Amino acid sequence: MSFQMLAVVVGWQVYRMTGSALDLGLIGLAQFLPIVFLTLFVGHVADRFDRARIVAICMAIESLAALGLTAGVLGGWLTREMIFGFVVMGAAARAFESPTSATLLPALVPRDQLQRATALSASTNQTAQVLGPACGGVIYALNPVVSFLVIGVLFSVGAFLVASLKLVARPVSREPVTLASVFSGIEFIRSKPVMLGTISLDLFAVLLGGATALLPIFAHDVFHTGPWGLGVLRSAPAVGAVGMSLVLANRPLAGPIGKILFGSLLVFGSATVVFALSRWMPLSVLALVLLGAADSVSVVVRSTLVQLMTPNEMLGRVSAVNMLFVGASNQLGEFESGVTASWFGAVPATVIGGVGTMLVCVLWMRLFPGLRDIRSLDGSVPDKAVEA
Repeated sequence: MSFQMLAVVVGWQVYRMTGSALDLGLIGLAQFLPIVFLTLFVGHVADRFDRARIVAICMAIESLAALGLTAGVLGGWLTREMIFGFVVMGAAARAFESPTSATLLPALVPRDQLQRATALSASTNQTAQVLGPACGGVIYALNPVVSFLVIGVLFSVGAFLVASLKLVARPVSREPVTLASVFSGIEFIRSKPVMLGTISLDLFAVLLGGATALLPIFAHDVFHTGPWGLGVLRSAPAVGAVGMSLVLANRPLAGPIGKILFGSLLVFGSATVVFALSRWMPLSVLALVLLGAADSVSVVVRSTLVQLMTPNEMLGRVSAVNMLFVGASNQLGEFESGVTASWFGAVPATVIGGVGTMLVCVLWMRLFPGLRDIRSLDGSVPDKAVEA
């Protein structure tokens, strides 16, 4: 909730202060750079120390960053540069939090229930993505100071809840920290073509389709709404994702999983194009709902594959590398969208991104036939797919 609210209120605050599409993209870059510099170190930390405690500490740091923004807005001294500074602070904490939190689920449920648990976890996350942007937009419209304060409080609540978790499986790695061990997550992924294809597909496909950074422009300049309209647009993908996640939690995926994965990303790209070209807000919201539903299918497939193919002692390092790719596809994708929007305008930039996503899908089906031909998520990958 707090992270999604923060994305809305920071984006609106910056765009209101500067009116710059490039600055919206720079928010994504400020979130991405800490991930790049900290990823390999983060994985080692997650494999050596108490993972729940790491996540709780990170959320506490994010709470402090939100409270710093609260003080800046309240005192009237918050500048564009200061906002970026607090964003970097929170992003550095999130660089540790995201890959470490991804390792918690396999320590809480049996492996044969992991796909269903992943779908349930995704639905909870997507519910927050529905409520967070809507609440953030409404509260910001009423009182910007209160919106930042609520975000700080929610981060603190999250830290307390995660700290209370009792994990069944704990990190067992105590190997010396060497250059080889630091890069072992990358080597592990390279040794498994299916996993490499899965992670890199997320990087390039969603990197080009990252239109969420431009939603303040669509809300302000295309649909002429206030923060509430931005909240609706930010929430729409999560509405679709919640519905799809609940379906997947009750009806696990079966059949040609690889084709389902690529098909969901083709729908994602198509919905992005429809959203960009629409001038009627209900149609745009519907396109974003479809986009979110397609993304939910992709997330469940990719997350389950990565977790089931990785031993527990490597899960932190592999998750860290995976989160680097996810961070690149989200935060760096927002930067890419901001830059292209500053060159061509928000609508052409979003169309280019959606078409690019579809082209990447077609290319990856040819480059990674093993991923395309996977037929199940039961914890094993067909030999033919592994060898491809």
